[in-house]
Amino acid sequence: MSVDTVSLTGWGRTAPTTAVRFRPRTYEEAAAVVRGRGPRGALARGLGRAPGDAAQNAGGSVLDMTGLDRVRAVDEAAGTVRCDAGVSLGRLLRTLLARGWFLPVVPGTGRITVGGAIGSDVDGRDHPGAGSLARHVDALELLTADGEVRTVAPGTALFDATTGGLGLTGVILSATLRLKRVPSPLVSVSTERAKDLDDLLARFGAGSGGSLPYASAWVDLLARGRAAGRGVLTLGEHAPLSVLPAHAPRTMRAPRTAAHGRREPWPALPALPGGLPLGSLLGPAAAALLNEVRHRSAPRSRTGELRTTAAFFHPLDALPDGNRLHGGRAGLVRYRFTVGYGQEEALHRIVRRISARRCPALRAELQRFGAPSPGWLSFPVPGWTLAVDLPAALPGLGRLLDGLDEEVAAAGGRVCLAADSRVRPETAAAMYPRLGEFRELRAELDPTGAFRSDLARRLSL
Repeated sequence: MSVDTVSLTGWGRTAPTTAVRFRPRTYEEAAAVVRGRGPRGALARGLGRAPGDAAQNAGGSVLDMTGLDRVRAVDEAAGTVRCDAGVSLGRLLRTLLARGWFLPVVPGTGRITVGGAIGSDVDGRDHPGAGSLARHVDALELLTADGEVRTVAPGTALFDATTGGLGLTGVILSATLRLKRVPSPLVSVSTERAKDLDDLLARFGAGSGGSLPYASAWVDLLARGRAAGRGVLTLGEHAPLSVLPAHAPRTMRAPRTAAHGRREPWPALPALPGGLPLGSLLGPAAAALLNEVRHRSAPRSRTGELRTTAAFFHPLDALPDGNRLHGGRAGLVRYRFTVGYGQEEALHRIVRRISARRCPALRAELQRFGAPSPGWLSFPVPGWTLAVDLPAALPGLGRLLDGLDEEVAAAGGRVCLAADSRVRPETAAAMYPRLGEFRELRAELDPTGAFRSDLARRLSL
């Protein structure tokens, strides 16, 4: 097991702190780190994609879980996979696609570990139908504060506190996830251009927007006046073999069972590069012009475009340093919130406030949420969610976001803790009504505070 002292940040690269990093290769080594923790406690960390400080532990221990990255078994009959918590979603998806399987919930990046995905209870573009990841976890192995490993099942308080619990109930060592069959490794994509926010919201539920499982939209947060909130809606479904080009079936057909009993894999397909997030390198006028070009160049309506799963689900993963390009030297702040259905006017006000501030926000993604997760600190609740990346050096950013917090809280919404780096403790408590239960379970399970993080200290979790 390797050990070193490092400075760590979230993906947004704000508020760096120093910790002792351990990289266990076995469950026993991970348990030894937890038992030998110092007074500042320990915390599991994956690939460091949390935008804020959820995966930092200043002055304490951090377990780098990427050394535990085995895909242990794919059960074809049950439609499940059992894997270590340190395996990345990108690698897991490639393994599953080779067998004709896919995860029911896929977030916007493949550069996140399975443990991090469960600890954040990630959601995807199909949330109204699939829910968040916690709904597809059959079991997980959790290393708790006493150094013991527990098998945790859905329907228990510990499971609901752990899924979305940001690593504060223990170290997730492995998980068994339910899978879904897909007919091909491609996605059939439809695109629609919307003239304003009302038009965009209506398109989510009309026509193909109400029938295709995957839906998200880019929102132009620099457009003002009648065009405020305009955007481009992208819809998708896994492409059946019947829509593949005539030359494609031999190279893109579904896997078949060969004579030796193993499944023949799909060939690896190249990912298409995503758009370049240059918000920090542009002033408001130049960023607005780039958004204008992006909106005008999008088709009014197009159906049947074929993309690889990587190009559709993780386009920005093609940019190894997208956070640096967007945030510049000071880093970036991701502001992600949700407000319920019937609170569209609050969404309008927030969009108008960001637009009026002329924030160079080239990345702004709007999605819908369906039924809430059982996780006590899970982010999704039925309604609309908007994620915005903003340069941390933007003058007055703190005041702007504090004001948006007030709008969100007044509408009964919440800010995503897994992405957070600056929300106030009293605001978080108002947004998450089960936070008291979470604190009580932590106090009972971990009375000495074995598991800690910068976010937990900041918000008194």
